[in-house]
Amino acid sequence: MTDFDAIVIGSGISGGWAAKELTERGLKVMMIERGPMIEHGSGYVTETTAPWDLPYRGFGDPRLFERDYAVQSQGMGFDEWTYRHFVSDAQHPYQTSETDPFSWRRGYQLGGKSLLWGRQCYRMSDLDFGANAADGHGVDWPIRYADLSPWYDHVEDFIGVSGSRDGLPQLPDGVYQPPMALNPLELEIKARVEARWPDRRVTIGRTSNLTEPKPGRAKCQYRSICARGCSYGAYFSTQSSTLPAAQATGRLTLRTDAVVDRILHDPATGRATGVEIIDTQSEERSRVTARVIFSCAGTINSVGVLLRSASEAFPHGLGNTNDVLGRYFMDHALTASVIAEIPGFDEHIYFGNRPAPFIIPRFVNLANAERDVLRGYSYQAVTYRRGWPKGFNIAGVGADYKDQLHAPGPWILFLGAFAETLPNAENRITLAPNAVEANGLPQMRIDFRYGANERALLARAQAEAQAMVGLVGAKILSTSAEPGPGGSAVHEMGGARMGRDPATSILNGRNQIHGVDNVFVTDGAAMASTACQNPSLTYMAMTARAAAFAVEQMQAGAL
Repeated sequence: MTDFDAIVIGSGISGGWAAKELTERGLKVMMIERGPMIEHGSGYVTETTAPWDLPYRGFGDPRLFERDYAVQSQGMGFDEWTYRHFVSDAQHPYQTSETDPFSWRRGYQLGGKSLLWGRQCYRMSDLDFGANAADGHGVDWPIRYADLSPWYDHVEDFIGVSGSRDGLPQLPDGVYQPPMALNPLELEIKARVEARWPDRRVTIGRTSNLTEPKPGRAKCQYRSICARGCSYGAYFSTQSSTLPAAQATGRLTLRTDAVVDRILHDPATGRATGVEIIDTQSEERSRVTARVIFSCAGTINSVGVLLRSASEAFPHGLGNTNDVLGRYFMDHALTASVIAEIPGFDEHIYFGNRPAPFIIPRFVNLANAERDVLRGYSYQAVTYRRGWPKGFNIAGVGADYKDQLHAPGPWILFLGAFAETLPNAENRITLAPNAVEANGLPQMRIDFRYGANERALLARAQAEAQAMVGLVGAKILSTSAEPGPGGSAVHEMGGARMGRDPATSILNGRNQIHGVDNVFVTDGAAMASTACQNPSLTYMAMTARAAAFAVEQMQAGAL
């Protein structure tokens, strides 16, 4: 007998879905989270805190951030309200290249990065699933769009995704609530771009912010402070959505403040028997057994668990028979293609803070026919009118100066590009020798750099962005084709990729480890390529699909 039917490692976007699907299908499940408990609602301690009630008015203590959050503080969503939802870099160090540093941004708490993510939900298409086979970079995906399509439906319907159906084969439509509205400037950009280039589409982002309520969840309040936590439950997080569903079954045991060191493997059966965990408060070690294990700890940490799970049968990490584990690590190449001031729309204003960008989906290389540059890029963009912070750059004092700050400032457009990254064996995750982090675990080492193709894509994206914003008379304030540091997109993928051949991949088409078929990896580590759209929806669909398969196999006596 085992302690549980299934163990889920991690409580973030993928872990919450694994717990929900497995418990709803009748399994007794333990979900293990290395960070502390955060209760939905009451745990969001700064959600409604006014800036004047914070010591640093929302900007945070610069000395604290420099000392303890040197990496985390460099990215979006980090401020005095939200910093407790990010890890302390001082407590959780890692190794990376001095010449090409990778920014590993993390959240260790119940819900993981589901409390922090950008909430953009896009399907991958057969263009994406077939790209590796078409151009020879990376291994062929063992699945295609038809394999995930019903699971995309399943996930979107449950979490609530608002968006428009645009009829684009490269960005398949889904199950959507009513879309959020484009503002007047965005509508004008849409009209001019689509008139000039009929093959391009300007549309609202598909986001997991509700525009219609769901049971136990209210619709979005247009505050755009999502990373503080949302007591309305208006955006998808583990706390607001999958965890309540799993708990309602009565079959979930939740363990927080416990980190999984390794997965235990029985060479006699060829299967995993459970996990060894460390209580992060007492440092005590214990073991928990289960018939099936889902690793959903986040790309880098899932690879870390597998690497630490070395045994006599797998001396280089669980399932790692051909030095593939940890390799082919990826992140989107992200840059601010154009930041511009747009004249001529000062009579227009908007109300609230819409928590969704508008997007321009991929329009290049749709037939994978070009060979001077491979794959493609897409854009995410926001427009807004500058408010009182414009006063930082305006000289003045007294009543006249204050009056200037009462009126909204000029329209600003930010147009950022996400370029697909090709799989590269030299981009990899390893265990750093002779270096430990909290709880005595080996530090992770991340070696990653962008290649010539990613830079070529971003150069094209920059040129096209300038051409498009030129249609609305933009005054360009800055422009770039240089990718941000690796990790800037916070879209870590790969390291335990799916594939058809155990010699070149770690997982099969059902997310099972080749040769250890009761261990499933369903987070970003499973990805064999990146596409150019946000990947979290694909993680969720893969997780739901794998969970259903695991239960079927268990019921049939095959697991």
